[in-house]
Amino acid sequence: MSVKDVLIDNERISRIDSSIDVGQYSGVEIIEAEGLYLFPGAIDDQVHFREPGLTHKANIFTESRAAVAGGITSFMEMPNTIPNALTQELLEEKYGIASSTSLANYSFFMGVSNDNAEEVLKTSPEEVCGVKIFMGSSTGNMLVDKAEALEKIFSESPLLIATHCEDEQTIKTNLEKYITEFGDKLDTSFHPKIRSTEACYLSSSYAVELAKKFNSRLHVLHISSAKELQLFDNQLPLKEKRITAEACIHHLWFTDDDYSTKGNLIKWNPAVKSVSDRNAIRKAVVNDIIDVVATDHAPHTLEEKMQPYLNAPSGGPLVQHAMLAMLEFHHDGWMPLAHIAKKISHDVADCFRIKDRGFIREGYFADLVLVDINTHTMVDNDSLLYKCKWSPFEGYKFKSTIRNTLVNGKVVFDSGNIVESGSGKRLKFEKTR
Repeated sequence: MSVKDVLIDNERISRIDSSIDVGQYSGVEIIEAEGLYLFPGAIDDQVHFREPGLTHKANIFTESRAAVAGGITSFMEMPNTIPNALTQELLEEKYGIASSTSLANYSFFMGVSNDNAEEVLKTSPEEVCGVKIFMGSSTGNMLVDKAEALEKIFSESPLLIATHCEDEQTIKTNLEKYITEFGDKLDTSFHPKIRSTEACYLSSSYAVELAKKFNSRLHVLHISSAKELQLFDNQLPLKEKRITAEACIHHLWFTDDDYSTKGNLIKWNPAVKSVSDRNAIRKAVVNDIIDVVATDHAPHTLEEKMQPYLNAPSGGPLVQHAMLAMLEFHHDGWMPLAHIAKKISHDVADCFRIKDRGFIREGYFADLVLVDINTHTMVDNDSLLYKCKWSPFEGYKFKSTIRNTLVNGKVVFDSGNIVESGSGKRLKFEKTR
């Protein structure tokens, strides 16, 4: 790491040098960053911002505000809104909303159902981040379980295929077993037994088998078990990989020991599992078997989460504190700062072939974050920007703080204050196939 000056002009980084004489430029605004670390803005490849149709939980405006406060400058949002984004018209409606309300840069996955393959194949590889297949049901019930539908997408899609992998029949069998045995005594501690390691592995291995058969560009989301890691490797440079994997903050942070205190607040699909699973995932992030780190930000109202276990939805809000959580891993001694930038920015940009983002480079868009790793951030209800107004981290004191966030060269977050301007842009992509 070194000390540099960075000059921004017209949304992009125009110059990086050891010392830049700003006197030769007119109208320059100086941000003093002595003692701070400059990161490329984080790119979150998996969020659920709930718009349209579920805006009592969240919307693109509120959650993009929370994202930039947390150092996330770009996001990719999932199709299980209402209506599901299963046509080109519905997909473009989401882009229209974001173009006028999002503080962060954005892209939206095209959704796959059992019967919309022809519509999916119309999706532009340069304009859309990928297609999303739920190979296990979750919020929104977009389960794709017909072999012919899966094979058509895997064999013909020119886009990255992102998958939620949990075997539906295994989950149903486990659920029936535990309901029969425990009835209304079921609580969240049973979640990793019902949505088990075996359910994850059966589905993930099937996705990998399809990808290898058809040479598809597969990206397996939110790996939650140690067993699944054997499906991936670090033998090729990321840009040459056809099969990649993602880990999420909650699977890197929480374990099944936390259900006793957090309950439904850490109910996610796939489930948070054992300490050994968490530690294996951490190791896989460090050694590049897992390629990127994301949030799977999926807010629900607190009232919804406080229902009995079987009725409470899965998911939780994370974008405001994900980068702080990664920095905590640095303080804990196992995640170098440079590797944090790699996993939340560099490798996401390379994985998705995003144009001109994810790096601090001349000519790239100025999506930047200034971080003070020596000033703490207390997570309390008053500081939460999520529409749902709760966090699984509430009451925790992070050792670092986000000082400034810039999106396309504009300051959108400054020392705790949001600068509300619609500065987000649509992400653009190189072809992946």
